[in-house]
Parts: sequence; structure tokens; C-alpha cells
Amino acid sequence: MAAAGIDAAVSEAAALVTDGAKVGLGSGRAAEAFLARLAERARAGLSVTCVATSEAIAHLARAAGLLLAELDDATLLDVTVDGADEVAPNLDLVKGRHGALVRERIVAAASRRQVIVVGPEKLVGALGATGPIPVEVIPMALGPCLRRLRELGSRPALHLAADGGRPFVSDNGNLIVDVTLRAPLVDAAVARAFESALRGIAGVVDTGLFLGTAGRVLVGHPDGRVEILTRQDR
Repeated sequence: MAAAGIDAAVSEAAALVTDGAKVGLGSGRAAEAFLARLAERARAGLSVTCVATSEAIAHLARAAGLLLAELDDATLLDVTVDGADEVAPNLDLVKGRHGALVRERIVAAASRRQVIVVGPEKLVGALGATGPIPVEVIPMALGPCLRRLRELGSRPALHLAADGGRPFVSDNGNLIVDVTLRAPLVDAAVARAFESALRGIAGVVDTGLFLGTAGRVLVGHPDGRVEILTRQDR
């Protein structure tokens, strides 16, 4: 997503945050840009409390002067703003290729609504079209999980850290397996069936298939135009 698209889309997302709101901070490039814009509004007087989806985002939020809180049984966030790796026509998502999918899921589930900020390159005809589905796995279960994923017809590969020399370890102490599909998930029914199969594997903590979670997607185009996509069942 070009800079003009990022700026326009994150500004639109930040404008949705009202004074006194509780906000979930997603992870990734678009989410970091939103965090910076939200911090500008906070320095200008906006009162906001945030919950981060990763240790890296928590560090950036503290450095920007944003107030952070933990989720508890009384916490209901007003909105979570996050990015996505892929957005299907029905606004189903692939998320988590950067490794924060479990905490992103928890924060999204604790929110009244989830707003996604992407560039047009993230819009796909079917999930799995541009890359793998990340799956978080308990380390002890890695071998059996890889075997079962192959039996499902996918090509699983252990996600490596940025230096490429060791496995990536999530903030939860787990491993990420990148699951490449034989063919994209052609519709919502196929995506839900595959997600169910993944969740049925012992040792799988969560998947990067975020189905039915996004209420609104803000698409920032290179010319600065923001396209607003809304889930039809909401």
C-alpha cells in the first residue's frame, strides 16, 4: 500500500475513535501506522485506553505515550483496528503472517467491532491466493501437526524468524506453521470447512483464518482515495 493510501486509510480509522474509547491495537505495518495517528490525536487531547495484540506493538504504544491496559472480565473494547494479509469479497480474512494471530483473535473477540486497514493489493478473489495460512502450534505437537496438515493436502513449513536461521517463536511461546494450499479456498463454505479441519488437529492453538470478524474494511488506494467495504450481514 502506497504512503498516500496508508495515510488516508489510517486517518479514516483514527477518526472512528471517540473520546474515552477503548481501542484494540493490531499488529503489522498498517496497524503501526494507525497507532502513530492515534497517538497524535491522544497528544492533542483525545482520551483513549488501548490493548495491544503483540509485545512489539505494546512497546511502540508505550513509546508513543498511549495508555495501555490488560483485558479482564469487564473489558469490552469499542473498536479494534488492524491490518490483514488477504481480504476476500465477503470480508473474510487471512491474518497473522507476522505471527501475532492468537492475540489478534483474542482482542478482536473482546471488541464491539473490528476495522481492517489494507491496500488494494490485499484484496483477493479467494483466501490463500497470495500466500500461506499461518497456524500456531504448541511445540510438542509440531511433528504430528505437520503430518496431519500434509494429510489434508496442504504443504506445511515451519515459519522462520527474520534472520532465517531459527524457528519463529510467538509471544505465547509457540511455533507458527505456514500452510500452503493446493488451491485457494474458493468460497465461504470451503474456508469454514478447512478452518474446522485445522482446529480439529491436536496441538493447533489457532489459525490465521479470520472468518466473519471484520465489520468494515478501509482500502487505501495509491491516489489517496479510501474505499469503504462493509460486511453485508451487519
